[in-house]
Amino acid sequence: MNKLGHFSQRQHFSIDEQHFIIKEYLQSGVSKEEIWRKYTGKADHGNLTRWMRNLGYLTSSQQLKPKLAVNIDEMGKKVHVAPEVVKDNFEVQQMKNRIAVLEKQLKEAELKAIAFSTMVDIAEQEFKIPIRKKFNTKP
Repeated sequence: MNKLGHFSQRQHFSIDEQHFIIKEYLQSGVSKEEIWRKYTGKADHGNLTRWMRNLGYLTSSQQLKPKLAVNIDEMGKKVHVAPEVVKDNFEVQQMKNRIAVLEKQLKEAELKAIAFSTMVDIAEQEFKIPIRKKFNTKP
């Protein structure tokens, strides 16, 4: 059974699951359709490509190239990119994605802290009791 085997026949996946499925597609050499059917049992309809754009694997202007060159002119224009460069670009994009997730989590945590502080202020005013610990007092 694969890592996400217990998620088969689903349509909704967490961000981590989406990354896992995309990485499997990129590393396995099988088609997007085959990967999508493996995890959902349904036709892809561009969902995997949409995930790849949303998660930074593709830019909006970048298009996925077919595995075989259709245009004869393109057949002779092979550009060799060192695997280290591809790996570095992928890792940089992963780090950027991780930074974006952490920034979002930080913003949520700051909002929660403000809400909690406001709640304590209102409770102290309403009930006229000190809730916050005074740091200058002796135990």
